[in-house]
Amino acid sequence: MHTILPFFLAMIAAIVLLNMWATKLKIAYPILLVVFGLLVSFVPGLPAVKINPDLIFFIFLPPLLFEASWSISFKEMKKWWRIIGSFAFLVVFFTALSVAVVSNYFIPGFTIALGFLLGGIVSPPDAVSSGAIMKFVKIPKTTSAILEGESLLNDASSLIIFRFALIAVGTGQFVWQEASLNFLWMIIGGAGLGLLLAWIFVQVHKRLPTDASSDIALTLIEPYLMYWLAEQFHSSGVLAVVCGGLYMSSKRMIFLSSTSRIRGYSVWESFVFILNGIVFLIIGLELPEIVGGLRSEGIPLPTAINYGVLVTGILIAARIISSYAAMLATIIFRPGVAPRASSNRRRLMMPIILGWTGMRGVVSLAAALAIPISLHGAPFPNRNLILFITFVVILLTLLVQGLTLPYLIRFGHVFDDFIDDEKEELVRQEIKTKLKQHVYHFLKDKHENELQSHAGIERMLKHWEEKNKASDTEWMNEKTKLIFLEMLESQRQFLSELNKDISINEEIIRHQLYQLDLEEERLRMI
Repeated sequence: MHTILPFFLAMIAAIVLLNMWATKLKIAYPILLVVFGLLVSFVPGLPAVKINPDLIFFIFLPPLLFEASWSISFKEMKKWWRIIGSFAFLVVFFTALSVAVVSNYFIPGFTIALGFLLGGIVSPPDAVSSGAIMKFVKIPKTTSAILEGESLLNDASSLIIFRFALIAVGTGQFVWQEASLNFLWMIIGGAGLGLLLAWIFVQVHKRLPTDASSDIALTLIEPYLMYWLAEQFHSSGVLAVVCGGLYMSSKRMIFLSSTSRIRGYSVWESFVFILNGIVFLIIGLELPEIVGGLRSEGIPLPTAINYGVLVTGILIAARIISSYAAMLATIIFRPGVAPRASSNRRRLMMPIILGWTGMRGVVSLAAALAIPISLHGAPFPNRNLILFITFVVILLTLLVQGLTLPYLIRFGHVFDDFIDDEKEELVRQEIKTKLKQHVYHFLKDKHENELQSHAGIERMLKHWEEKNKASDTEWMNEKTKLIFLEMLESQRQFLSELNKDISINEEIIRHQLYQLDLEEERLRMI
């Protein structure tokens, strides 16, 4: 313990420092973390990093998926559900099938079942890597929403493939009828259990006298409970966490106070950042042990690298082909929502960009490490080779695609026709104007009698009518504070109704709601 603890603390410090360095260099921090972990792994005397395969999913996936489901815009997911669904399920299956066929043909000892196992591991793109890279380039909100929605659901579909392939490898057979029923139960049971538990958690937050600290503590254990219970019923724990997280996210204004939302945002942001950083460091630190396993099995390192490069090429090609197929289907069946560009060159470049965003990361590593070490008392077939191929795929997609994607977007001018900062700023200003008008009419209509009898309320009305930015709380008392709080709640309801307009970006609405939470906290401190 005294050996591991300093090493663990050093890992967290390294994550923070590398993130700052990555921001300065304007590259995605997962890239630096993987490379740093790889370099550190060659330092003699460091403790070996080993994680129990049975715990890897349970430790990392639930909180990462839960936080992602709170961050995504459910409204945008509904708007683009067709393309998100096709990429999250059809494209993942097509990618896994491609990897299975190619690995069965080119890699000695690989059956179709092992190929599907490898395909299920490496098929889901990583949301963290894509999001970290997208910070340094401007892309349309539509593309961002599609990538976020896809990354939230493709984890579930790929892990379902992984689970069935693992069963096929273990039993040596695959019964389609039984698999189909199990597949339906995993989806329906996982989603249903997640929604049921989320509803129960919402009621707990609402009915118990919780404060900000207890609210945050509960949200930290809730994704683990969702995942664990769903897995106990042999359904998809991933879908349970995703569906439950989406439901609770949509109800956050109801069961969480402004204090809980503000503090919880900071806690979750730091927690998920550390988890992601640890996983990406582990990717690099695990390599020496994986290479040692290859040598013990008599597999030459150059041969294993070639297999990894081959699988990476298949993944990139399958995603680009799928992107073109999706664009063609959209043009044929839904031309009204098809992307428009000023030239055919830019239109044809868009699927390449979408295909080039398929960096792999946390989920692929977690799935690979979750492969059991032994099977029926014997070593699991080709486990070390699968781990090494997964490592090569993660490393190549992060370095090659991750480093070139910003330049491909920036210098290819692909999204120049779609990015409109002026339009978004106009929407922000319009919402602010509507909020001011709403507050003014709220005070006039609901507190007209009190306007004549209380100098503080008169001043409040004058403040909003004249849009005076000065702050003066000398006249504030409990009565005016209650009216202020009531006014803030009225603004939240107004924004919630405004958010039903599909043309308004939900990110703008959430920003305004966050500002209202900050204002409420300031009032409560007076």
